[in-house]
Amino acid sequence: MSRRNACSAEEAASREVCTVLDVLNRVSGKWSLGILSETTRGPVRFAELERSLNGISRRILTLTLRQLEENGLLTRTVYPTVPPKVEYTATDQARELYAQLTGLTAWAARHSAPAPHADAP
Repeated sequence: MSRRNACSAEEAASREVCTVLDVLNRVSGKWSLGILSETTRGPVRFAELERSLNGISRRILTLTLRQLEENGLLTRTVYPTVPPKVEYTATDQARELYAQLTGLTAWAARHSAPAPHADAP
């Protein structure tokens, strides 16, 4: 397989790595995991997400929310009020995925390289 981030249909049918790449591509955006973290705790409004994700622009937040919704990881609920109230909630699929991804923290802690010493050659 080449070093690209997609697999052909033939590769996907026979390669585990293609499945992993597909999953990682679904959540690989800079802000995706932060959004999933917030929405797995319960319904969150746009402004709450914007405040909790320090440095994200409204445009990028909107695009990331749409992408996560298209990927089946978020549910967007619009309430018929004036002004409209919109909430985002992680799907069961997203909660399961987030639990698996956060499980990587234990692995990362076990395998992280110690910081080099200043006096090391």
